[in-house]
Amino acid sequence: MNGLTRMWRREWPLHMMLIPGIVLVVIFSYVPMAGLIMAFQKYIPNRGLFGSPFIGMKNFQLLIDYPDIGRIFFNTVYIAVMKIIAGLVVPITVAILLNELRREWIKRTFQTLVYLPHFLSWVLLSGILVDVLSPSSGILNQFLGLFGIQPIFFLGSNAWFPYAMVLSDVWKEFGFGTIVYLAALTNINPSLYEAAEIDGAGRWKQTFHITLPGMMPIVILMLTLNIGNVLNAGFEQIFNLYSPPVYESADIIDTFVYRMGVQQAQFGFATAVGLLKSVVSFLLIAISYVLAYRVANYRIF
Repeated sequence: MNGLTRMWRREWPLHMMLIPGIVLVVIFSYVPMAGLIMAFQKYIPNRGLFGSPFIGMKNFQLLIDYPDIGRIFFNTVYIAVMKIIAGLVVPITVAILLNELRREWIKRTFQTLVYLPHFLSWVLLSGILVDVLSPSSGILNQFLGLFGIQPIFFLGSNAWFPYAMVLSDVWKEFGFGTIVYLAALTNINPSLYEAAEIDGAGRWKQTFHITLPGMMPIVILMLTLNIGNVLNAGFEQIFNLYSPPVYESADIIDTFVYRMGVQQAQFGFATAVGLLKSVVSFLLIAISYVLAYRVANYRIF
């Protein structure tokens, strides 16, 4: 008890600092969970949560019977998986290339430039992308026209839209990932490179036999932690860039929930979809942390 008292006296200011954050989490993350009851109701706004009729699992049955639900789940997983893969490959490649630069000011300048898009919102970037990818006046299509390629409607074609989302997301976020992998490179013992160079290994062999194996623990960790994001394909990005002509390839779970709940006022049905997604995401996150612990020895506690 004396030890606990001394620890409390020493650490109570730190616990007090947690109170504002805990209050915000409770208000905005836990209190709204009361609304999950709408998934089992035919929710009527003027009757509220406790006055709306209870209909059991009918909203989930409607979800199963919805004709486009399979396509929506496929779009979500397809775009999310491509983002996860590209979000690993590109930052790793850029981090290795930056690590090869010997002039520190060039490395820091480039690192700052690629990191800046991370701080821009998709509301702003969507306006930029609409102009850049425009089939009539976009700079990308004008450049392709120099090689005789016909204009491509990247944001209006079901064939191109998913890839436009993946590439634009990578462009925005790969700078942040590069910093993570550059930090991992600093943990590699420089003597390994010196020994390899003495043995006659060139830069390519050093990269494949020293750099990549040295980065592998953090790569495996990032990959396993991203498993929980398989059903998060990026609502803000897609919502600001998609349109009815590309619903076939662009409609994901989050945009579908928004249209059903906010635009069509089917609150119970939208809540059922969101609840199902949350349950699946929770299971994937739990699995990812188990894998992270067993494969990369990563633990939260």
